[in-house]
Amino acid sequence: MKNFLIVFCVALALVSCKNEVAENEVVFVPRDFNEVEIGLILRDSSLNVRAIDIIGKDELLYATSNGQFGSYNYDSHRDNYWITPPYLISIDSIKFNFRAVASTSTAAFLLSIGSPAYVIKQGESGKEIVYQEDHKKAFYDAMAFWNDKEGIAIGDPTDSCLSIIITRDGGDTWNKLSCDILPEAINDEAAFAASDTNIAIVGDETWVATGGGASRILYSPNKGETWEVFNTPIVQGNGPQGMYSLDFYDNKNGFAIGGDYTKPADSSANKIRTADGGKTWQLVAQNQNPGYRSCVQYIPGREAKELVAIGFKGIDYSNDAGDSWRHLSDEGFYTLRFVNDSVAYAAGSKRIAKLTFR
Repeated sequence: MKNFLIVFCVALALVSCKNEVAENEVVFVPRDFNEVEIGLILRDSSLNVRAIDIIGKDELLYATSNGQFGSYNYDSHRDNYWITPPYLISIDSIKFNFRAVASTSTAAFLLSIGSPAYVIKQGESGKEIVYQEDHKKAFYDAMAFWNDKEGIAIGDPTDSCLSIIITRDGGDTWNKLSCDILPEAINDEAAFAASDTNIAIVGDETWVATGGGASRILYSPNKGETWEVFNTPIVQGNGPQGMYSLDFYDNKNGFAIGGDYTKPADSSANKIRTADGGKTWQLVAQNQNPGYRSCVQYIPGREAKELVAIGFKGIDYSNDAGDSWRHLSDEGFYTLRFVNDSVAYAAGSKRIAKLTFR
């Protein structure tokens, strides 16, 4: 009887402790955005922007498809924002088509598609070509940095694997990974240069989204030293199909979106989600809007519940991890990045804008 009383008292104490924790626990309550305010930053009939990056608190870098580069920043002395109009990156009369931009604390890096493919470093000492690839199949799609020294860019296969180049010295030199250490590409598997969001990074972990003949996830746990590949159930099998954009909230929760840009209303199998770090993926919101979108981003600080998807057919919002979506606007953009939990920058054809969600 004595032992029974001891066990009973311990159990009672544990239950009481659990109840106390439950009573004091802060329960996450998703918001319910109903509208988005679109504030134009720059409008230009020649503007075509698929490459943006946020540095510092809220400074925006952008690069255009006709070889221009610019920024949008807050001037604390004037308590106002100012924009650097796009200026042409000119090196030896080369015509650049930028689809990706990334930055360290000391320089910006611009990635040009097509052959030859170029990485341009824009720093305090000016601009220079730090990587050039002349292969006739060269076509790079996205770029990101793990830290100030180490970065990655990905592109379509020129051999039997996806093209991946890596820097370990702050972007001064880039080296292409051998297909010996990369998963073999499936026939017609490549990537899309639609929004510079084919790469997701959390700490040392990296996820790369492919599309076309196959749409899979290439995963590295160690900043590109080793790689493995995971299948996905998203629509795939021919040129315009597959993942166009990928984001991870943490190293477990990720979301990808895409579809077929030639069939933008098709929503049958264009949204997928993972909760195990990309090893397995599930289709969500099947046959529900949105259809094709070129970019998806988690809203920061919202427990992997709130996302925004964007494309040339409009802007959509989810507050239940992608199970359902609300269409907020028909205004079309190609890409966006959040600066806080209600403000983002977006860019597309002929314009760059600041989006405020309410």
